[in-house]
Amino acid sequence: MLKLNELKPQAGSNHQRKRLGRGSGSGLGPTAGKGDKGQLQRSGGTSRAGFEGGQTPLYRRLPKRGFTNIHARNHAVVNLSDLEAKVPTEIKALDLKVLIELGLAKKNSERLVVLGNGNVTRSFSVKAHRISDSAGKKITAAGGSVEIVKIQQ
Repeated sequence: MLKLNELKPQAGSNHQRKRLGRGSGSGLGPTAGKGDKGQLQRSGGTSRAGFEGGQTPLYRRLPKRGFTNIHARNHAVVNLSDLEAKVPTEIKALDLKVLIELGLAKKNSERLVVLGNGNVTRSFSVKAHRISDSAGKKITAAGGSVEIVKIQQ
């Protein structure tokens, strides 16, 4: 039977830690494995990410491209196929808030756009900032209604 005082780790599972800078006979003597002189031997001697030894770094050699449009609006684009498949049958009125709650639109969306990809068999009352012609026809053909919300600047 195994006794607690006879427990030992598996052979080879424990290693002795390297004792740096403890005499030249140890193999990791005076310089402690860091080489002779230089920045990397010093404490805190590391260069920042992207530093290329004084050469102009890559992120400064490459040209800048594009810009960020500060006037851009976040549109939630939804297809009729998404409305048919992912909206529960008990919901009849759809607008941007409802679609955000259902997870069909991102939380930072400002405007709702409905596109006509897919078919609709249920009747919806849709309030959107923009609706494609085909989407409007399919919704009204299924017995629903379409209302365009005025875009506020």
